[in-house]
Amino acid sequence: MTRLHLTFACGDYDRTRALAEGAVRPDGIDLTYLRLPVEETFFRMMRHQEFEVAELSLSSYVLSLREDPSPFVALPVFTSRMFRHGALYCHADADISRPEDLRGKRIGTPEYQLTACVWMRGILAERHEVPVDSAEYVTGGQETPGRIEKAGVDLPHSLRISRIPEDRTLAQMLAEGEIDALCSPRVPSPFAAGDPRVRRVFPDVIAAEKEYYAATGIFPIMHVVAIRRDVYDRHRWVAQSLYKALLAARDAAYDNLYDTSALRFMLPWLTPQLEEARALMGRDYWSYGVPANRETLATFLQYHHEQGLSARLWQPEEIFAPESLESAVI
Repeated sequence: MTRLHLTFACGDYDRTRALAEGAVRPDGIDLTYLRLPVEETFFRMMRHQEFEVAELSLSSYVLSLREDPSPFVALPVFTSRMFRHGALYCHADADISRPEDLRGKRIGTPEYQLTACVWMRGILAERHEVPVDSAEYVTGGQETPGRIEKAGVDLPHSLRISRIPEDRTLAQMLAEGEIDALCSPRVPSPFAAGDPRVRRVFPDVIAAEKEYYAATGIFPIMHVVAIRRDVYDRHRWVAQSLYKALLAARDAAYDNLYDTSALRFMLPWLTPQLEEARALMGRDYWSYGVPANRETLATFLQYHHEQGLSARLWQPEEIFAPESLESAVI
């Protein structure tokens, strides 16, 4: 039988590795798995729709829903989840000793619409008395000059947002005190190099993130898997086939991670940390699907709307392929 050939651009993850290696094969599909950095995948998918299937920023995907018809259809498969309190950095002399001190500050962000930054602006507003419009934002390349918003945004005039000079980077500006803080999913190079001028806003990131989870039950979702609209319209069965395969690949990663015969990753206390995560968050801590993630998704969609990125408030069930929301029962 002829199988449908699809390209799938995605990061190199334990939860998708069974697909990349062919140990799990979606029903009726041959995948060409392209291991790419997330920024490249997102840029190429949002700007040129180069891949039939791709990992996509949750924020960028929600932005794309304003088009009619929207160019993508997403599956409730979350290839990236991450607490983002560690994504906030500040200059050592910016008079920031707690997150509340970010009010009135000049904050850099590679793109205003980045999912990690949507989460942190929402958390700062909701839990730390830093309303989104209480700070000034500047955007541009973090490590290389010239980065632009991959998805066009039309933001309220109440927000103060500007571009940094074309020959500057946010990492340089943070180290030199030209911006007070930085919100970014990637560690800025001065911090990674041990530059004493740059530190984290939350000094004990793990404690802050555990406290946040205990209070909210939210493990932030960063990325979804998106099918290009033309592929989905021609082959509606692809959504269910891919969803089942991605679930199987994730379940294989769950099992492999708890194999104590040899460490799969170079973390000395990997097994105790896994057991601690299960004790705090449950065995299915990296859950897929809408029911187990409705509150997390609803919170993000509310933040996205409140921050001027989506004209309407979407509901979680509205933004995913309906074929991925139910399955046959025998």
